[in-house]
Amino acid sequence: MTGAPIRVVIADDEPLIRAGIRMILTSDREIEVVAEASNGREAIELVRAHRADVVLLDIQMPVMDGLTAMAELRRVVPAARVIVLTTFGERENVLRALESGGAGFLLKDTAPAELIGAVRAAAAGDAYLSPGATRHVVDQFASGRAAARGEAARTRVAGLSGRECEVLSLLGEGLSNAEAGRRLHMSEATVKTYVSRILAKLGCENRVQAALLARDAGLGA
Repeated sequence: MTGAPIRVVIADDEPLIRAGIRMILTSDREIEVVAEASNGREAIELVRAHRADVVLLDIQMPVMDGLTAMAELRRVVPAARVIVLTTFGERENVLRALESGGAGFLLKDTAPAELIGAVRAAAAGDAYLSPGATRHVVDQFASGRAAARGEAARTRVAGLSGRECEVLSLLGEGLSNAEAGRRLHMSEATVKTYVSRILAKLGCENRVQAALLARDAGLGA
């Protein structure tokens, strides 16, 4: 292991869910689960106390729900990266969480390797959603929002170069950097550079916000 471990707080009101996530994450020597919370208020206190790098945050919790806790975490512990734990049945809340700057979302039945990868990506400053999950969220919401927001999205996208629009379009399809690179015959590192530039130009906090904007603009359909 090189450097300090990634410090993680798990926040979910179901003890079995927390236990399962802890078991998976602690199988990775570079990840340390420093605390578990059963509600949003506890999560905030524990993230502050343990200086957590990543928070796995359930949306539906007692005392304080995940979305409220997320907003407070962004205010008091802005360095902590929040990954939302959810089910497909909580789609509207997922969209709100992503638009609020969450580092991504994971389904509660996510494969162990994907869970570990998500924590690593969030700790590195990247947003993480599996391509399938990204496509699901975008497909569920973008069509209903396109009429109202399409013109504004097209205006924002107009400032991008042709290549940047191509990359953005693939984000709208939910492709990973590696998949986009293969499609465009570019290296994964080059795609990552384009994605960073696109996020800066569009004022998006993560690739999921960019994907939603792409679909609003009619890209990546």
